Amino acid sequence: MANAASGIAVHDECKLKFLELKAKRTYRFIVFKIEDKTKQVVVEKLGEPADSYEDFAASLPADECRYAVYDFDFVTAENCQKSRIFFIAWSPDISRVRSKMIYASSKDRFKRELDGIQVELQATDPSEMDLDVIRSRAS
Repeated sequence: MANAASGIAVHDECKLKFLELKAKRTYRFIVFKIEDKTKQVVVEKLGEPADSYEDFAASLPADECRYAVYDFDFVTAENCQKSRIFFIAWSPDISRVRSKMIYASSKDRFKRELDGIQVELQATDPSEMDLDVIRSRAS
């Protein structure tokens, strides 16, 4: 179903891959993009469970908007192993204005399709989503 605000639909594969990340931990991260031709959100890249946060950050283009989901593992102060699923809206300052507007207007609808997001981040440059930011928002 298309989003009334932006006219952007969500491809079924997005929801299926997210469920695999959430339930089976098949992926460390998923990068999504909006296809201009089909006007829908599609999976662009899947990160293997062994991939690092640096691999994830490197998979986001420097000049184009993306949505991403990252499964962050960490150890609490009480020495408990935990995990948080982050939704990251990547919108670099140098990306096209039209692209930023489409991603911004479609974000909430797309995020609702992914049931189980625990933390949301909006980032316009890499420093706004570096590992220290992720760690501080996870706990």
